[in-house]
Amino acid sequence: MMGTTGLVEALAHELKSRGLMMATAESCTGGLIAGACTDLSGSSDWFERGFVTYSNAAKTELLGVPAKLIERHGAVSEAVARAMAAGALAHSPARMAVAVTGVAGPTGGSADKPVGTVWFGWATPAGTFTECRRFDGDRAAVRAATVQHALTGLLQRLP
Repeated sequence: MMGTTGLVEALAHELKSRGLMMATAESCTGGLIAGACTDLSGSSDWFERGFVTYSNAAKTELLGVPAKLIERHGAVSEAVARAMAAGALAHSPARMAVAVTGVAGPTGGSADKPVGTVWFGWATPAGTFTECRRFDGDRAAVRAATVQHALTGLLQRLP
């Protein structure tokens, strides 16, 4: 499995070669995906912007996620991940976006959404794709695994 730096380098190469820009919409990772991307020198050639929408209000205000959608499904849900990813594209000139919303722990989990549950949304020119994963470990481990899976998912969904 490729490390985060290798994933970012591969993603940078592929996005640049296609003339595409990307954006992130992050909740549980608090900007770690954007941080990993912008750790690479020259990232302004392919990284357009990142939205850190930790609160429900931020998801609504910055990404246009309907408050009723969050109320109905909860912030950690397929519907919200999909809306976050679509909102990142709608509120930026990027053509690719990844969104993450989850329960990093150690608190906040429930029977339906235990600690480590993360919903991903990838918005691409071919459509928006979602996936739910459950990661083991402490808060740092869940967030690190989320960053890696988010980047891997972008690479896999490049046009």
